[in-house]
Amino acid sequence: MIGQRVPMRFEFATATQIVFGAGTRAEVGKLVRPWGRRALIVTGQSTDRAEALRETLRAAGVAAECFPVAGEPAVADIQRGVARAREFGAEMLLGFGGGGAIDAAKAIAGLLTNPGDPLDYLEVVGEGKPLTCPALPWMAIPTTAGTGAEVTRNAVLSVPERNVKVSLRSPHLLARIALVDPELTLDLPPALTASTGFDALTQLLEAYVCSRTNPMTDALCAAGLPRAASALPRAFRDGHDLAARTDMALASLWSGIALANAGLGAVHGFAGAIGGRFSAPHGAVCAALLAPVMAANLGALRARAPQHPSLARYGDVARWLTGRAEATADDGVVWVAAQHAAMALPKLAALGVAASDFAEVMAQAQQASSMKANPVVLTADELAAVLATA
Repeated sequence: MIGQRVPMRFEFATATQIVFGAGTRAEVGKLVRPWGRRALIVTGQSTDRAEALRETLRAAGVAAECFPVAGEPAVADIQRGVARAREFGAEMLLGFGGGGAIDAAKAIAGLLTNPGDPLDYLEVVGEGKPLTCPALPWMAIPTTAGTGAEVTRNAVLSVPERNVKVSLRSPHLLARIALVDPELTLDLPPALTASTGFDALTQLLEAYVCSRTNPMTDALCAAGLPRAASALPRAFRDGHDLAARTDMALASLWSGIALANAGLGAVHGFAGAIGGRFSAPHGAVCAALLAPVMAANLGALRARAPQHPSLARYGDVARWLTGRAEATADDGVVWVAAQHAAMALPKLAALGVAASDFAEVMAQAQQASSMKANPVVLTADELAAVLATA
């Protein structure tokens, strides 16, 4: 059952073209060749995995250089990337890696064609001006299955001097092509499979129960949640299970489309604040928070909004996660907590978050755009309880 909210008005946008399937990375050259002859490939810290991609591009007559970004991108990384792209004469960008590399490529592509400093366009810490010019043509090629960044319109950037993560956001940042090849995820280690997979699961779940749902994203979440619930444990146990990797790549793709066109919730509200203050992987933070936030939302909805449609939606989620028609919303919380434990994912304390940090984390989280889409406004006591439990 999908509880509907009326009246209904929504918009929907995603990458111009999506190419999905095992082995599709071989098609990159012919797909980008119409854009020009010089490409900057934005990668993670190591550029080794991009060498095959460079060869594919060279075979198509496209010269390529790599620009590595270590970890999650900071504003300074984007400034360096813009300078390198101009120096190289890049006519296109390719983001090849996890969400950080793809977000970096997205931001560089947007700022190459829009004048000024990144702070002119950043939310929260900058002026938040809109990008007015289309980004340089760019392709997203994810090598993890979790963020869905290949189909989102925002780039998450860290501002270390302010201990925050903020977004550069615009429809102009949507990729011209999102190419998703599940074979690129076959060598992900179990811990990274778990943390990135939990990110996709969280995005599907939050987009389904948030306050900004629409029929398009509902359909994607309804298909993606049971697929992810089945595939994530299998991919964690056997990384070379291509069927499981394919299902997780598809669930991740759908999660990105869903969050970009609906919203998220308290998990991502907290995750942005925590990620800006601590060197903690985003997926691991989401995994630690998911079950406690689900429990807090259910308690708050039952106490203050017992007729809220998200209560029924949490029941849907539980049935999809567990595969049991009789499952209740609380069973969904139990399932998530059990998977978190089974995959040996860390609690927040192990990620460096102490009780003395709670007040500042809560203050930042309450201002986050994701928190504003949570199905219910959580009180300070409820927020503190989430952090204490996670």
